[in-house]
Amino acid sequence: MIDRRALLRDSGAVALGALALGAVAGGTPAVAQDAVNSTPLPDPATSPVPNPPFPRGLNHAERAHLETFDELDFDVFTHADWARLGESHAPNIRVHWPDGHYTDGIERHIADLQALFVWAPDTRIHEHPIRIAMNEFTAVTGVMRGTFTRPMPDGKGGHIPPTGKSYAINMVTVGIWNRRAGYMDEEFLFWDNLAFYSQIGLA
Repeated sequence: MIDRRALLRDSGAVALGALALGAVAGGTPAVAQDAVNSTPLPDPATSPVPNPPFPRGLNHAERAHLETFDELDFDVFTHADWARLGESHAPNIRVHWPDGHYTDGIERHIADLQALFVWAPDTRIHEHPIRIAMNEFTAVTGVMRGTFTRPMPDGKGGHIPPTGKSYAINMVTVGIWNRRAGYMDEEFLFWDNLAFYSQIGLA
């Protein structure tokens, strides 16, 4: 028996890993109808693209997971409405970050998300160029944007002065959902930290 969670965790290519899960499970993940025959997307971080319609062929739970995730990024995250994070995240959620560390619990995750808004209060996500769903898994790409306009805590009791520079980074979130509860039990966040820090003038 293949442990699909372990397979996902060890995959370097997130989108391909999510698609591979469909083959392993003997099914086909629901992806955007035009994905196979469309022309390649431009870089969504530099050439914004419209949000596509939801994929065809989703079952009720898969559609609900993607709708909840849209609500999470476009409304809850973008407006820093942390009281609503429990609509999409389990109380004991494990979140894996791009640098390889992970955290447990929704309160810790809220604190980590709030830290982004300290130095970039306009942080937001309005685009989900690709949405994939199959069974309890979703893989969604997004573009996170913001501007380094306020001092950034350096973790040593001091602050890094703002550079005034904006950032727009492509990211991927892979979620493992609890079907009965309707929220994620585990979340994997992927983006290029070097690109991130370079854009805000810290690398």
